[in-house]
Amino acid sequence: MSTLRFTSEHEWLRLETSGELTVGITTFAQEALGDVVFVQLPELGSFAAGSEVAVLESVKAASNISMPLTGEVVAANQALADDPELVNASPMDAGWFFRIRIANLEVFHNLLDQDGYDRFLADNA
Repeated sequence: MSTLRFTSEHEWLRLETSGELTVGITTFAQEALGDVVFVQLPELGSFAAGSEVAVLESVKAASNISMPLTGEVVAANQALADDPELVNASPMDAGWFFRIRIANLEVFHNLLDQDGYDRFLADNA
């Protein structure tokens, strides 16, 4: 079973061996935004799904990053504060935003898999 899932808001979530979920934005999202110039990372703590937890500013626009699932932010990628361009250089790896812990991993597995996300992109092109 794949450890990667996607949301319709163009966020990706990766299940880590620790059981935590790493969250970032997809390649599609970072290409649409253009060069990222600033990232405001979330505070640690609990958030409801849909809560705005981070801000990303690019040369084109400012965007809010929402909490994809209800849970607790347990880590933030401090490297982005000093080097926001990591989002453009490596959106699916080094450019991650934060890690969360959720109570029920079933909700993670119910998100879009790669095929589902690809269909979503095609249907909304």
